Amino acid sequence: MHDPSTWTLGLLALAGLFAGFVDAVVGGGGLVQLPALVIAFPAAAPVQVLATNKLAGTCGTSVSSVTYYRRVRPDPATFLPLMGVAFVGSAAGAVAASHIVKPVFEPVILVALVVVGAYVLLKPDLGKATELRFAGRRHLGAAVLVGLLVGFYDGALGPGTGSFFVFTLVGLLGYSFLEASAKARIANWATNVAALLVFAAQGAVLWRVGLVVGVCNLLGSYLGARVAVSRGSRFVRVFFVVVVAAFIVKLASDVVQQVL
Repeated sequence: MHDPSTWTLGLLALAGLFAGFVDAVVGGGGLVQLPALVIAFPAAAPVQVLATNKLAGTCGTSVSSVTYYRRVRPDPATFLPLMGVAFVGSAAGAVAASHIVKPVFEPVILVALVVVGAYVLLKPDLGKATELRFAGRRHLGAAVLVGLLVGFYDGALGPGTGSFFVFTLVGLLGYSFLEASAKARIANWATNVAALLVFAAQGAVLWRVGLVVGVCNLLGSYLGARVAVSRGSRFVRVFFVVVVAAFIVKLASDVVQQVL
């Protein structure tokens, strides 16, 4: 495969910058970054695109995780188990990625996102403040289940992982949107690293492109995390609804094209 032109790299860098910002606030940066890589490298194998996207995403989630941790101070009793299990789930998903039939999963994900978006819109007080629904082992068990399932999804497919983390932490465990975003970023960093290790071992990563996009993703993530922390849960909630709506439109378009 030929090296991309300077113009193509520049456009990918802009996509990485915006994707990093979106991903740092509520997740869903893959909605921007992954299609950009597909358009830029139409001859690349799907696993190469996924692997390069993971490299860029790892750069972004590294800086946003540190920023959230320093400013929000999420409880390690929850995010450490969540992070560890998400790592394992993502590695398993990455191994299974070449065997997963994407068209089968897209309608299921579409329905799930419609339910998620409607639930958040119909419950305006959701995620304003942390009101945990479980305690002790039940809380830990719920966090582990979230990490395993969402982690597997990220390794296998990826786009929207951060949004799924945020929603499950808010809707299932009872965290505020801001605290959920902090934990989601840390868990998403673990899933990105796990999938990247698997893809790198397969020789699938386009390192030059991934590092260029990754540096821009890192800058966008830093800005997004700072804005989210300063603006609070209300801002994150609104941003979450917008990103989920965009994801629904994108998936619905893909599903319709497959049917037609």
